Amino acid sequence: MAKVVVAPVAELPPGERKLVEAGDKRIVVFNLGGEFFALSDRCPHQGGSLCAGLVSGHVESPEPGVYHYSRKGEMVRCPWHYWEFDIRTGKSWFDPKRVQVRQFPAQVESGAALVEGPYQAETFPVRVEDSYVVVEA
Repeated sequence: MAKVVVAPVAELPPGERKLVEAGDKRIVVFNLGGEFFALSDRCPHQGGSLCAGLVSGHVESPEPGVYHYSRKGEMVRCPWHYWEFDIRTGKSWFDPKRVQVRQFPAQVESGAALVEGPYQAETFPVRVEDSYVVVEA
């Protein structure tokens, strides 16, 4: 799997997301409190863009009239039919064993590691002769 540089960390602050294209794939990258998660931008239901979806938390109700809101900012809702997915795992909330969004590995790497490559500086042999530095060019 090829690496794709998304953005400098400072350009994707906590709570934000960014859409990136990698070949024929559209991937949305989320920053959850400094942790980065990447999901396919395509909802498995009918292909809605998850990047355009609402990011919210999770609401549970053990009984009528009693609600508990948790995991703020960790769920994304498809804008077309409101299917909800866990940003950390890609699993759907309603059927996590069968319905999920494809995940991609996402990590932070130093810029120096990313620019290593086939670049090579031109060098010349150097020697010292009787207190003079001589460069052979």
